[in-house]
Amino acid sequence: MNTKNTIVTMSTGTALFFIVAGMLFFNPLTVMACGYGNSGGSDFVPQRQNAYAGNQAAVAIDIEQARSIVENHVSRLNPDLAIGNINDAGGFFEVEIINGDNEVLQMLGVDKYSGRLMMLN
Repeated sequence: MNTKNTIVTMSTGTALFFIVAGMLFFNPLTVMACGYGNSGGSDFVPQRQNAYAGNQAAVAIDIEQARSIVENHVSRLNPDLAIGNINDAGGFFEVEIINGDNEVLQMLGVDKYSGRLMMLN
């Protein structure tokens, strides 16, 4: 066998080996990415518990549901903080996070349709 043919055959075989190995170990159908399946996400970004399913129209949450979402999130992070004023800002609610001296420490937004939290400042 020719040396050139041997090198080409070895290079092709090596490339094929790495392609097959990559497909076996990094299969996109079985890998658990962040936010996929039960791999996480809900502990880091609070999510609406009664989210709509399928093709149903999304129903906006009201101000009390927004308060509940933020209270649950803040109480897990720091029980010494409280919820201040809540303002309707169109597509989301602006919620003040206050300390014991009634100083605004953080503004959070609560999306009206998904219930997800957003840091505003």
